[in-house]
Amino acid sequence: MDHLNSKFKVSTFGCKVNSYDAGLIQKQMQSGGLKYDANSPDIHIVNTCAVTAEATKEAIRAIRRIKKNNPHSTVVVTGCSAQVDTDKFSDLKDADLVIANSHKGEISELIHRHLKGELKERIFKSNIFKKEDLGAGGGIEVSHTRSFLKIQDGCNSFCTYCVIPFARGKSRSIPIDELVKKINDLYCDGVREVVLTGVHIGDYRDETFKLNKQGVIEDLIEQVLIHSKMPRIRLTSFEPVEITHRLLELYKDPRLCPHFHMSIQSAHTRVLQDMKRNYTAKDVEWSLNIIQKQVPNAFVGMDVIVGFPGETEDDFLETYKRLESLPWARIHVFPYSERPNTFAARLSNKWPRSLIMDRAKTLRGLSSVRFAQEALKQVGLVKEALVIGSKNSEYTQCLSTDYWNISIPLNSEPLTPGQLIQVKIEGYEHLSDSRMDGLLTGRLQQFISY
Repeated sequence: MDHLNSKFKVSTFGCKVNSYDAGLIQKQMQSGGLKYDANSPDIHIVNTCAVTAEATKEAIRAIRRIKKNNPHSTVVVTGCSAQVDTDKFSDLKDADLVIANSHKGEISELIHRHLKGELKERIFKSNIFKKEDLGAGGGIEVSHTRSFLKIQDGCNSFCTYCVIPFARGKSRSIPIDELVKKINDLYCDGVREVVLTGVHIGDYRDETFKLNKQGVIEDLIEQVLIHSKMPRIRLTSFEPVEITHRLLELYKDPRLCPHFHMSIQSAHTRVLQDMKRNYTAKDVEWSLNIIQKQVPNAFVGMDVIVGFPGETEDDFLETYKRLESLPWARIHVFPYSERPNTFAARLSNKWPRSLIMDRAKTLRGLSSVRFAQEALKQVGLVKEALVIGSKNSEYTQCLSTDYWNISIPLNSEPLTPGQLIQVKIEGYEHLSDSRMDGLLTGRLQQFISY
């Protein structure tokens, strides 16, 4: 393979932090002289997720499929699975290079050296807890209309079920001044929505902020609102105890998208304690109710784990009933998955997979019903939306400020990805698959200029 004329593609699994990292990988590869080509690449970079065992299995299936369809291509595995499930790839002949998160910043150089035949090793991994950098300059993937901006990486919590600290390392943050500058640069480049993301953004800290004061997430948001013109700013996951009155006050600025993603994991106090979460079921109730009170009609999604070791049927039903009584729009249900090096993996009181999946199905049913109820409330409303792109030959996909996916029939008015428009919601189409939420349909009202 002529490495100087090679073309590459990045396939990304998992969270928004991985999407940011994908943009960084693309930038590094292009700086190294390679061309991005989604249709006929010579180099396939698989940016993996490790939050569940199934995520790693999904990546392995994708790698095998890529190599089967493109036997002469170079397949590079990177991301969280490469860091924590390295052994799963060490004997996988379809993976030509395995570059863990510890070496992600060197990915372009390592690929070039591999193509030139200079590497003797195929696996690159070291102690992730010694990693200090976060990777600057990522966020915009080819063909994407929004920018993910990583403000923080790593986690110090070590929840008993979670492998992410072993995949991402210790918590570390980018200073506020650098982030504000980056957002202003993105705005000048035409970006109209930035998503502030991280592994644990509630743990954001800026040691350099002002005199004798450590900056926190509320300080960052406040400075972005004051010193940038970005019309849409979206935040990612918070834990219940990280929802503060000061944070909610900031949502009075209409540029801060009324969308919350809550990392709650359970609504049963003992189960939360067993998970090593630092809040109670009452905190879950308080956070969801105060969001509804202070940011009315906000879209609230949440992560919930079912089938955690020791979670009895009564415990699960208490979580179900408590959530049923609270305001939210959607639940991302995670069947408990044993991960390497976690404390929960050593527990003996585990449940059969069939029982865990039954609980997941039950909670997804609650989520599907609630989502449909909330979606029907949107019919007749006019919303600001960002044009994402053509969904198919008949519809254009848009994303509202409050995180509703909207399909607009193609008409005489051309819609360009990245445009901000006003849309009137005309209907809701329910999808039968319980893992899917359904779609709002609407029509263009007018274009918005910023």
